[in-house]
Amino acid sequence: MIFDTHAHYDSEAFEEDREELLSSLKEHGIGLVMNCCASVEDLDKTVRLMEKYPFIYGAIGVHPDDADKMNTEVLDKLRRLCRHEKALAVGEIGLDYYWHKEAEEHETQKKWFRAQMELAREERLPFVIHSREAAQDTLLLMKELRAGEMYGGILHCFSYSKEMAREYLNMGLFLGIGGVLTYKNARKLREVVEYAPIEQLVLETDCPYLTPVPYRGKRNCSLYLPYVVRAIAEIKELSDEQVVEITERNARRLLLKK
Repeated sequence: MIFDTHAHYDSEAFEEDREELLSSLKEHGIGLVMNCCASVEDLDKTVRLMEKYPFIYGAIGVHPDDADKMNTEVLDKLRRLCRHEKALAVGEIGLDYYWHKEAEEHETQKKWFRAQMELAREERLPFVIHSREAAQDTLLLMKELRAGEMYGGILHCFSYSKEMAREYLNMGLFLGIGGVLTYKNARKLREVVEYAPIEQLVLETDCPYLTPVPYRGKRNCSLYLPYVVRAIAEIKELSDEQVVEITERNARRLLLKK
């Protein structure tokens, strides 16, 4: 069964048909989903999904877009939520310089990235990293925090070079691969997938975003992951079934410790 390691089913994009969609996942080969927190105000939505659906787990954290809303009280709340029996990771956390150009904003993001990485260390949890147009600063911080000596993690929606991938793979971390792999302009990501050991790849949607071809432009969901599976299988010269089996095993080993 496919393990979707990064979804946002708390998004308003699923308000009209969330129950129907989630109830249909198992019959379409989707076994487990990790819903990743993003905004401060929506933390509790992930917890409600975890508690309502047996197959949904959670990653607890605050996206860099919301770094300016972080404070010690929010960090304390994250710590409490990380102790939920179905909380599997701290995330999604990291750096995003695409929308945030000012040096002051970068420093705020770094401060709370460090704090949430330390939370992952304290709570003995893996981490889920978001990094957009912040390749060098992300890597420097990961090295500073000795991320490779922690409890594992995923570079979500990996979008950097093969050389950058090597740095993270050498730390023993996983790369999250989703719909972008199916895009015509994804040459760099295809090179990364070809290079990376399949034992360090996991599947993700980032739904409702980054929908794979042939549904690009529409709302994404876990039902479209077989298109990502097919793309990986072609690059790795494996069967679709092998890709599903190996990536599920990878995710279980990292997140469920099974």
